[in-house]
Amino acid sequence: MADRPGAAAVRYRTLAGHRPAPGEGGMSTPALQRAWQAARRRRAAAVLLFWLPLALLPALLSWRLGAGTAAWLVLLASVAALAVAAWQAARRLDQAWLIRRLNQAPDLDDSSDLLFATPAALGPLQTLQRQRLEQRLHARPRDLRPAWPWHWWPWALLGVLAGVAVLVWPQPSAPAAPTTDPVATARAAAGKPALRQARLRSTPPAYTGLPPAELPELDGRVPAGTRLQWQLQVQPAPRTVALRLNDGRVLPLTRQPDGDHWHGQLLAERPTLYRILIDGQPADRRLHRLDVVPDRPPQVRVLAPEQSLVLWTPANGAWTLRFEASDDYAVAAGAELRLTLAQGSGENITFRTERRPLTGSGPATRRSFVATLQPQALGMAAGDDLIAQLVVRDTRQPAPQEGRSASVILRWPPPQQTQAAGLEASVKQTLPAYFRSQRQIIIDAEALLKDKPRLDAATYLKRSDAIGVDQRLLRLRYGQFLGEESEGAPKGPPTADEPPTSDAPADDLPTADMPTADAPAPPVEHAHAEHTAKATAEAHDDHDHPPGAAALDPHDHDHDDAQPARGGFGQEQDVLTEFGHTHDHAEAATLLDPQTRALLRAALDQMWQSEGELRQGHPERALPYANKALGFIKQVQQAERIYLARVGPELPPIDPSRRMTGKRDGLGDRPAALDTRPPTDPTALALWSALDEDGAVPDALLDRYARWLQTAQDQLPDPLSLAAAVETLRSEPACRACRAQLRALVWRTVTAPPAQVHRRPAADARGQRYLDALREAPQP
Repeated sequence: MADRPGAAAVRYRTLAGHRPAPGEGGMSTPALQRAWQAARRRRAAAVLLFWLPLALLPALLSWRLGAGTAAWLVLLASVAALAVAAWQAARRLDQAWLIRRLNQAPDLDDSSDLLFATPAALGPLQTLQRQRLEQRLHARPRDLRPAWPWHWWPWALLGVLAGVAVLVWPQPSAPAAPTTDPVATARAAAGKPALRQARLRSTPPAYTGLPPAELPELDGRVPAGTRLQWQLQVQPAPRTVALRLNDGRVLPLTRQPDGDHWHGQLLAERPTLYRILIDGQPADRRLHRLDVVPDRPPQVRVLAPEQSLVLWTPANGAWTLRFEASDDYAVAAGAELRLTLAQGSGENITFRTERRPLTGSGPATRRSFVATLQPQALGMAAGDDLIAQLVVRDTRQPAPQEGRSASVILRWPPPQQTQAAGLEASVKQTLPAYFRSQRQIIIDAEALLKDKPRLDAATYLKRSDAIGVDQRLLRLRYGQFLGEESEGAPKGPPTADEPPTSDAPADDLPTADMPTADAPAPPVEHAHAEHTAKATAEAHDDHDHPPGAAALDPHDHDHDDAQPARGGFGQEQDVLTEFGHTHDHAEAATLLDPQTRALLRAALDQMWQSEGELRQGHPERALPYANKALGFIKQVQQAERIYLARVGPELPPIDPSRRMTGKRDGLGDRPAALDTRPPTDPTALALWSALDEDGAVPDALLDRYARWLQTAQDQLPDPLSLAAAVETLRSEPACRACRAQLRALVWRTVTAPPAQVHRRPAADARGQRYLDALREAPQP
């Protein structure tokens, strides 16, 4: 049966979410009304229960921060906001929701909207269907409450945990209530002049750019050179008001015209402690502290080049220098670039210095300076050094401080030298033609492992041994940087026009080569290299030498079939050549720091292990050692080196008239005597011992220690804390905590006693007989 037009309209509006007007329809049964209200209460309770912890969190935070009234206001606002949210959630369960909820039941035949329609607007069949629905609802009450929203529980748990954390978080200790100074209280009770108000104003130097300020207390931390001004109000009017500094000085204050205010000023140069004196007596027991921040000199850093020694040739073009200067206040815009050109070698070195002005860019506290130089335009030639250094100044007045950068050396390598050998020929000292690098050794070892299936055992062992010889040569070359001696040379090195490979037999191995990326630079030639060359040319013409042996071994070695020509016994010119060689050369200007030497030593150890495995035919075992050696070599290359600029001797001029005369008039022997150790001041140790005793510490000892602090102020890390502890003990002699604190501070200033010389143990019977025999032996 079709519905009437009026009922269809009511059903459509009901399903659309519109409640029927009072004249259109209403609730059919009270049971349904109660179920509907229970559903709304469930939804509101869910919102309140799950979101209450987060709503209370702002109020807890306000309470822990000490905002009492604000915490209550935040709590009320949070609870009100939560109540509004719960009411809104309950209102969403309107009549449209109720109809949808009832239509989910199969026994209501999807006709729940008839329960909310106006009875007069229903037809007979619709009225009958409505009566059936009411009977079913009466016979079987419905539970319309929605399920608890358990997906909200993580937020509730988060709020609970956050609230517990706020409650158990340790509250910062409240500042102790200011105690009334007994001295000031006694002065006020007796009607004596007392300090009523105090102000301290600081005016930093103009060059710092800091504005004048009023310090919150009579203590402060100010830049050096700051002018401090005290404004004190004392009532009733005293005769004198002054400041007593811890170094014994007394700064009298000037009375102002009103009679109650006193004014004084001081230029802060050193940290100090002071007390306020009224009529010669302390105004209170408080000791005030003034810390002075010194003005540091500017710091200069070299940005380019990155190395302190740069090798240069005309093909490189211009030389660009970049510096960065920083200061705690300001760096002067102008700087000076000092250029020193060193020409010559050995003792024949001449210097010429040139100064160029530079203008910086950037902020005042961090300026950048750039200079581009043409070395040849400065007169630089092959074999010369150009030393550059930037000098900057800060803006301190009246005496600016100066800062200098590290010296940067530009070196034009000298041309290759030639030495004459006889009258008809010249011998040119050339570098060895070939030298393996550590990376190449690793590559050769890996290639050998790949070729292992195609090689027989003998060839495989020979190639592995050849790589081991390369590893040995590299180890010897690096060992020369540590002062190690050569171990001799393998036989059969190639010539310069036939660079061998590791595939060659062991007798055809190389000796040395130009350095690669990880190979070291060729070492400085030894002092007897020329002698070796001459001996080879003159006395060993008929003797077969292994090619390249002299290049690897800088020493002369004896052979079974020939003896090298030597000078007569005791000839001084042959002693060094025959028995040793020199290591100190004028041009050897690279110094390795201990850390770099340790890295190089570790690399040599790994090379030794790699060499042993390669010589035994186990390149797979040698690769780990070779890779470690390569890593150490890279660290050595990246380590900092110190390059020393060539400096000529600066000897006083010699009077030619006194030369070769043998006269010693006016000359005296100056025996080198050991400097005596200055005696240790026992004041600190005496005070430390006195503080451990039960009796009172003598005032004379405290005075002596205070005077010692003034003399040793620059050597102590915090002299003001020591002086304050001494003054505190003076005012409170019975304070045991003050004694313990001062004793702990004094212990840091006690000088450690020097190590005593241990007496040699007495000789036993056998040793005594030997000593007696030495004494009785006739003197030659």
